[in-house]
Amino acid sequence: MLLAVLPLSTAVAGGKKEPEVLLTFHLQAEEGDNPKMTFPQLTAGKQLVFRRLPEVGTRDIASFNAFPSRDGDGYGLLLQLKPGAVNRISAVTNMSQGRWLLAMVNGRTADAVLIDKPVNDGQLVIWKGVSEAEVAQLDQSIPRIGEAKPRGAAKKAAAKKKD
Repeated sequence: MLLAVLPLSTAVAGGKKEPEVLLTFHLQAEEGDNPKMTFPQLTAGKQLVFRRLPEVGTRDIASFNAFPSRDGDGYGLLLQLKPGAVNRISAVTNMSQGRWLLAMVNGRTADAVLIDKPVNDGQLVIWKGVSEAEVAQLDQSIPRIGEAKPRGAAKKAAAKKKD
């Protein structure tokens, strides 16, 4: 399955630091759904509506890897989801085959994929549209696949030891 991602600025809410890059994945809504709960988006040459509430967000990501996109449009991401999100995306994609899943980074559309089979392995892919700066921001808060801590956290710890 293919997906996209978008960045967001840092904010503080309820004493918790918000993620520096906001990644959200929105499921295609039904035409008759409450318009206050949906938003329109041009996708695959058609005006479709998507749920405002995301199915998966940045806080659902356990780890990631970045790779250069094939078409030269920045980077793509392989996202490994946390256990609760694995169950949620499996159920959503099992029941929503034939519908679109829209990936957004910091509120901008990055990519969309047509759900053609359930996602049971907990991995989502964004094939393009992520900038090098956004990858660097993700490195500050989310570990790479196979690593214990975010790369940015290791750099901060090393800098503190030098001081």
